[in-house]
Amino acid sequence: MALAAGTRLGPYEILGLIGAGGMGEVYSARDPRLGRDIAIKVLPDSAASDPDHLGRFEREARALAALNHPHILTIHDVGAVGGLHFLVMEHVPGVTLAARLAAGPLEPGRALRIAAQVADALAAAHAASIIHRDLKPSNIMLADDDRVTVLDFGLARLAAAAADDRTVDALTRRGDVVGTTPYMSPEQASGKPVDPRSDLFSLGVVLYEMLTGRRPFAADSAAGTLAAILRDPPAPIGGLPPGVAQVIERCLRKDVAARYQSASELREALLGAESRENSGSDASVAVLPFARMTASPDDDYLCEGLAEEIIDVLTEIPGLKVIARTSAFAVGRMGLDVRDAGARLGVAYLLEGSVRRDGARVRVTAQLVRTADGSHVWSARYDRELTDVLVLEDEIAAAIAARLRGQLAEEVRRRPQRPVDPEGHAAYLEGRYFFARGTPDALARAGACFGRALALAPESAITYDALAELHWYLGFFGNVPPRDAFSQSTWYALRALELDDSLAQTHALLGMLRKELDYNWPEVDRELRRAFELNRASPLVRLRYAISGLLPHARNDEAMRELEALLQADPLSIITRWWMAVLAHLARKPARTIAEGRHMIALEPGHFLGHWALGVGLNDTQPGPEAVAAMQQAHALSGEIPFTLGFLGLVSGAAGLRDDVLRLREQAERMAAAGYVPPSTFMCCAIGLGDWDSAFEWMDRAIDARDPIIMPIKSFPFLDPVRGDARFGALLRKMNLG
Repeated sequence: MALAAGTRLGPYEILGLIGAGGMGEVYSARDPRLGRDIAIKVLPDSAASDPDHLGRFEREARALAALNHPHILTIHDVGAVGGLHFLVMEHVPGVTLAARLAAGPLEPGRALRIAAQVADALAAAHAASIIHRDLKPSNIMLADDDRVTVLDFGLARLAAAAADDRTVDALTRRGDVVGTTPYMSPEQASGKPVDPRSDLFSLGVVLYEMLTGRRPFAADSAAGTLAAILRDPPAPIGGLPPGVAQVIERCLRKDVAARYQSASELREALLGAESRENSGSDASVAVLPFARMTASPDDDYLCEGLAEEIIDVLTEIPGLKVIARTSAFAVGRMGLDVRDAGARLGVAYLLEGSVRRDGARVRVTAQLVRTADGSHVWSARYDRELTDVLVLEDEIAAAIAARLRGQLAEEVRRRPQRPVDPEGHAAYLEGRYFFARGTPDALARAGACFGRALALAPESAITYDALAELHWYLGFFGNVPPRDAFSQSTWYALRALELDDSLAQTHALLGMLRKELDYNWPEVDRELRRAFELNRASPLVRLRYAISGLLPHARNDEAMRELEALLQADPLSIITRWWMAVLAHLARKPARTIAEGRHMIALEPGHFLGHWALGVGLNDTQPGPEAVAAMQQAHALSGEIPFTLGFLGLVSGAAGLRDDVLRLREQAERMAAAGYVPPSTFMCCAIGLGDWDSAFEWMDRAIDARDPIIMPIKSFPFLDPVRGDARFGALLRKMNLG
């Protein structure tokens, strides 16, 4: 029976009934102590006497209390009065998405914006190990400005359920189907265990309904709907832009491994589709690595290099979205069909090709394919001398521009001709091939290839740029002392610009080096501005601006926005996602740090950076065994490098494992006796031990050594306890940041 207006539940005054459902009645109410409007969800007596219902109600309280996100309903209190169990929540004005859809479907741009907000909420929930399991339009509230709030975590399932959560475990054991039938994932419909990807299927159903006004799996009965979810493809949608249709199709895959692998990835795909919808353009392309048509694997570098350089040319074309090398090549190696590859990358077109080398001649075939239907838009075959390879790249890029951006093809054709020494350029491409592998042996081979390239073509600006980038990389991760590596990198960068001042990525790299070596912020700004003038769309330029122009000054939210845009073009990049995780850590957004860590682990389980991000995010949320275990995994996968050793000491100390920190510090001391160990490694161990005097000493040494890990000194959360210390202000002034 509904509570009357004026009834009190503890200190709260009931104002009126908002609605009722299987999990309770929701009332508008007021908290007179704080003078604010609230909502109260009351569990009916009949349900309160049922252990399953009461358990679900209590889980909703715990789930909501664990979350703090602008698109997730905030819980204020939980209680019981006179046998009535209730939940006190924020009052969210607006209407449910279900009520809005009663008036008909939404236009695509609006639907995509709403779905992206829901995906953002799910990413935060999944980062807290919470799966919603009942996502549907009636659980999505829309404000007047379409701001989304996700409601009703009554069926929320902890991904790592607590040992005493017997109600959920019992439901899972006996195979009960929980949720709302039309929005269930196949695994949920069959009573199997679910993971976060189940929520992504449900969001795909909601998006489908927003765009069409109907559900994708319709039948005359609940049993028929369940059968359709398990067996049938979704009913086709006509008239949607290809990018939007691809997002929905991928969400609704029966196989969880074929869906988006995280809510963050889905959110980026939705925003990308929305951006293309607003611009009215499907001018988006990914260049896959070209296939080698000869028996010798020694030509692999030429296949990748040709594709990579075409990508570089295409990124200079305004208005054309070009997927970065990392993501395009990763998808190319997956062996996906055209539609799947296009959906994974969020592009309307793919450029595929093959290379056959015969001595000094090369035969290249290329074809531009529409991802929506696999049709060939353009194809060509080229037989050229290797001396003409750069001209060939420009011709292919011009042909793509002609199909996708019309008159912009002429801009490519007007590019100045670039003379090339074929053997020197081949050595350069081979160096880029090994540099991309990133292992110590591969980096050494890359350096040797670049050296050979310069011996053959001593005026090659791009080879000097590659050597500058290689030495920066070696210095950043502590392979060699940073001062030495960064100084060598600066020389190579200056030489590259002396030969060709139009290299945007080199100006951006020089800006980074002015930061690393000199803490010369006006020069950093000058070089980055020049890089933007030359090529604002370059992924490397945007990344270097974020981590050098913004991060050192604690402008972390701005830097995250740069990387959000960058991830549209490079969604599978481990390095870009790692920097996003770093920035989220610095911006005090641990849920995003955890989400990025999990995303990286899903993309590449054996890469240490994903486990590092997960460990840092968990440590920011709740220091303890989970954070330590994640960082231990990162340390092992990295080959026990000093970088991960230091952070393992930091999180071990936060977990109260003092003896472990002492052991790690001793290990670092033994490593330092044999070679370079960054001062930041000892700094982290000192902080883990609570030895701030030692930590300040090591921070000072890190600044002198140009240890790049000290760069976010203005933002590191673990330095918060000493920001008022006079020694901290002195360190900031030493870096020209005070």
